[in-house]
Amino acid sequence: MFQRVLLPLLLAVAFIAIAVVGAILKRPAEALPVVCADPVQGCAFSHRGQPGQIRLSMPPTPLQPFTLEVRAPGVKRVSAEFQMAGMDMGFNRYVLRAASPGVFRSEITLPVCVSGRRDWKLYLDVDGQAYVLPFGSL
Repeated sequence: MFQRVLLPLLLAVAFIAIAVVGAILKRPAEALPVVCADPVQGCAFSHRGQPGQIRLSMPPTPLQPFTLEVRAPGVKRVSAEFQMAGMDMGFNRYVLRAASPGVFRSEITLPVCVSGRRDWKLYLDVDGQAYVLPFGSL
C-alpha cells in the first residue's frame, strides 16, 4: 500500500522539479540589445570592449538549416537560442563550436511557428554575457 502511494507521489514531484528547472534554464538572462538591419550581411556588437560580429549564412526559414557565425576575440564559449515574445518555442539551445580562435559556428534549424509569426529573437550567451538580436522575415 505504501509503495502504491509513494511511487506516484515521488514521480509527480520529480516531474514538477524538472519543469521548474527547465523554465528557469530557458529564461534568458538580462540581454544587451544588438541592433542590426540585416543579419545575413552581418551585425556588429561590442563584447567587453572588443568588436564582435554575428552573421547568418542565409535568410532564416523554418525547417531550413542555416549557419550562425559569431566572431569575438578571446571568447571561449558561445551558445544561442531562438524565441518569440509570449510564445513557447520549446528547447532549442545550440552550442556553437570553435572554428578558429574567436570564431564560433553552428548549423541552426528554426522550428515552425503554427501561428505563422516570424518575429524571432536570437539570444546569444557569449562567455556568460547575454545579447539579443531581434529579426523577422529577411
